[in-house]
Amino acid sequence: MPDAGTAAGARPRRARTTATRQKLFQAAVTLIAEQGFSSTTVEEIAEHAGVAKGTVYYNFASKTELFEELLKHGVEMLTADLLRAADETAAAGGGRVDALDAMVHSGLVFIDRYPSFTQLYVAELWRTNRAWNSTLMVVREKAVAVVETVLREGVAEGELSDEIDIKLTAAALVGMVLVAALDWKAFQPERSLDDVHASLSLLLQGRVGGTPRRETRAD
Repeated sequence: MPDAGTAAGARPRRARTTATRQKLFQAAVTLIAEQGFSSTTVEEIAEHAGVAKGTVYYNFASKTELFEELLKHGVEMLTADLLRAADETAAAGGGRVDALDAMVHSGLVFIDRYPSFTQLYVAELWRTNRAWNSTLMVVREKAVAVVETVLREGVAEGELSDEIDIKLTAAALVGMVLVAALDWKAFQPERSLDDVHASLSLLLQGRVGGTPRRETRAD
């Protein structure tokens, strides 16, 4: 067993390693989102992160591994936020639709905070013949699985219809947030996050197709 001095010395090293990897993640996501994976070099990532080129290879075996870990890191943060939103809603006594609405809001907050990561993730989904296609599939399934769980619970408890296609609905909800948020950032930046969330809430609650109100006339 390591002594207390060894353990104490290891903690600062781990903290420095974590901080360095975070710098590399941020540099990579920004550059790759702007330039594309093929056009972004390890030298550029290192320079943008403010570290030596060798530091990149010390932390990651290759640029591809860095990219794969970047995807995993980002989606893990997103799924943690989604789970927290659902758990907090349940603790407050909300239903499953409330939990889904809270997750939509949480997703928008995440995208607002990390727009480059979202842009990168969506762009790479459309690319083919990539070594990390399997990684993209895994990280996508993690995010969608969180929503699937809430949908299944809603169906089991009778709050949601048992006729819904849970897997497709979960994917559609995640996709709705991604596409709406990117459109918001690119074309409607004047709108507030709460405004965008309110519009998506209407879609979630099925109120878009409601019967329009008619004006009444006095005879």
